[in-house]
Amino acid sequence: MMRSMRTAVTIPIARPMIGEEERQRILEVLASGILVADRMVREFEEAFADYLGLPHAVATSSGTAALQVALEALGIGNGDRVVTTPFTFAATSHAILHAGARPVFADVDPRTFNLDPQSVEDVVRREGARALLVVHLYGLPCDMVAIEEIVRRYRLLLIEDCAQAHGASFRGRKAGSFGDAAIFSFYPTKNMTTGEGGMVVTPDAAVARRARSLVDPRADGEYVYDVIGYNFRMTDIAAAIGLPQLRRLDRQNEIRRRNASTLTSGLGALPWLQAPVELPGTFHVYTQYTVRARQRDALAAHLAREGIGHKIFYPMLIPHTPAYRRLGFDGHFPTAETLAREVLSLPVHPALSDDDLRRIIEAVTAFRPR
Repeated sequence: MMRSMRTAVTIPIARPMIGEEERQRILEVLASGILVADRMVREFEEAFADYLGLPHAVATSSGTAALQVALEALGIGNGDRVVTTPFTFAATSHAILHAGARPVFADVDPRTFNLDPQSVEDVVRREGARALLVVHLYGLPCDMVAIEEIVRRYRLLLIEDCAQAHGASFRGRKAGSFGDAAIFSFYPTKNMTTGEGGMVVTPDAAVARRARSLVDPRADGEYVYDVIGYNFRMTDIAAAIGLPQLRRLDRQNEIRRRNASTLTSGLGALPWLQAPVELPGTFHVYTQYTVRARQRDALAAHLAREGIGHKIFYPMLIPHTPAYRRLGFDGHFPTAETLAREVLSLPVHPALSDDDLRRIIEAVTAFRPR
């Protein structure tokens, strides 16, 4: 009886933390009668830019929209080659294609799961490129010393996909502050949320102006259209959620980091499992706590029986998916292919209790690989 009761209780892989301040700000927006891209959005943009130490931020309707806008605002398109990772959510390369450019995939590092700088340089040398789009995966920043050296050497534009890296940093600089442009997503599984939403950030005023024109048809004046843009505006309701979420971000990230430390202390000695790494100079914010296990699928089935939420992010590489194969993509990426077979994410979110963490550790350590 005790066993069946326990397995019925699920510890979710993610849980958005929505508080009273978000509710009050939403009511304020509703009372104003102005729901779309008004005062609350501008306040959120300014606060987010200040948080990163950048002069410009443009809110969007989603992280995917932010990616497309960032690329187009930088003038990327018309067959330009953009080097990126095959091991991430497909929005990264979808946006490249929607902009009229072509993604070129490099392999990833087996410890960090981020782009391997040597593989990036090999691809740039072999195939050429106009831009490099890096993804700070699972909350861990890329090796930005190596990345910036490649960008300088080959005169590339640099875009950062920080959809999973709110508050992460490399050598004291926030993720998102290195590129010609960067994007963030505020989907509910992220370290902060607006429900749906995204943000383009940039140090370049001209890029910011183009981004705003692409996001909002009204940006150039009522019925004056300087660019063929979209309607990718964020709502004031979304921004009303985002402002208090941003204020709590650093505190919530510290809780994630403590939870990750507890998990690593409990799981790090298992010979069949590789816990996440945090290399010197990096500040990991653990959007996901992602482990490697050679018998990943059996571990996932075991966790499901134990009532532990988990998720396999990216079991198929982007260029190997049907849509990309139809477009002629393929390629061999040994490390990324291995990761696609081995990675599994465990709950690490701030809503976890000490008992939840104990249960996760007990469930994983009880697994017996064959």
